[in-house]
Amino acid sequence: MGRILPALTLELRDDRGRTHRVHLPDSPKPTHVFEDIAPRMTDADGDGQPDVVVVQTDPAQGAQLAIYALRGGQVVKAHATPHIGQPFRWLAPVAIADLDRDGVTDIALIDRPHLRRELVVWTFAPGGLTVKARLPDLTNHRIGEETIAGGLRDCGQGPELVLASADWTRVRIAAFDEGALSARDAGALDPGALDAALACAR
Repeated sequence: MGRILPALTLELRDDRGRTHRVHLPDSPKPTHVFEDIAPRMTDADGDGQPDVVVVQTDPAQGAQLAIYALRGGQVVKAHATPHIGQPFRWLAPVAIADLDRDGVTDIALIDRPHLRRELVVWTFAPGGLTVKARLPDLTNHRIGEETIAGGLRDCGQGPELVLASADWTRVRIAAFDEGALSARDAGALDPGALDAALACAR
C-alpha cells in the first residue's frame, strides 16, 4: 500500500472524550497487525452503536476483516471474518450497507484483490457473520496504491458496488437482484472512470 505501513495500535475516542486503545502484541514479534488504508466508523452489526471496521492480519494466516466495538468501557473485537488461511494474503473492503435491502447489514470485500479477485458479501446471521454471496473476476486494489478503488453508490435503483474487472480494463457494477448477486459492464476503465461511476455518470 505504498507508504502506508502496518500498525499495531487502534485508538478510539468516545462521546465523552475518553481515549481507548487496542494495542496488538509485538513481542518478540507481532502476532497481528492492522493492515489497512484507514479505519471505518459505522454501525456494522445493526445494534445501533458505532463500530470500527479494519483489516487485521495474522502474519501466518493472512488477513481478516475485524469489527471492534466499545462494550462496558472496553474496546473488544466483537466480530471478524476468518483469516484467509495463508501468509501474505490480503483483503480489501468495498462497502458496509444493506446491499439486498432485507433489513440486515452486509459487508462486501474483495478476497485477495491481486490474486483471487473475488467479491465476497458477508452478512449477520444467528451465530455471527456468514457468507451471503460470491462473485469472481472483480477487484478494487493494485499493489503499491494507497487507496482502495470504487465503492458504494445508489443512483436510485438501490445500493450498487463500483469495482474493476480482474484485468483492470473495465468498470463493473455489482448488485443484488431478487436475491442473486451479479455484475454488469459499465464501460472502459479509463482515468476517472470509477469516480464517474460512483457519481452515477455511468
